[in-house]
Amino acid sequence: MARSHQQDLFEGEAQPELFKPDAAPPVYRPDLDQVRARLHKILAEARAAKKLPWDKDQLLVYRSIFPQMAGWLPEEEGAQLRFEFDTELTRLKAA
Repeated sequence: MARSHQQDLFEGEAQPELFKPDAAPPVYRPDLDQVRARLHKILAEARAAKKLPWDKDQLLVYRSIFPQMAGWLPEEEGAQLRFEFDTELTRLKAA
């Protein structure tokens, strides 16, 4: 027999709504200092190299993420970093 002071686990509050159709998804905002640091690290690695310092897969990743990460920065700063990265890739491919 159940004790009267214990709550019944199968009765009581209804399950709260898990998905609210009108709720906006949370907006991701990266730390711009971390973005800059990462981009400058990749760029410094490219500048220090005499030939491509990355294997084919890593190069593919950097060619994909570098422009995306630069897009988080103010427009002129991001465009300048993308230009410098492309310039280094051109130099390294010619080496």
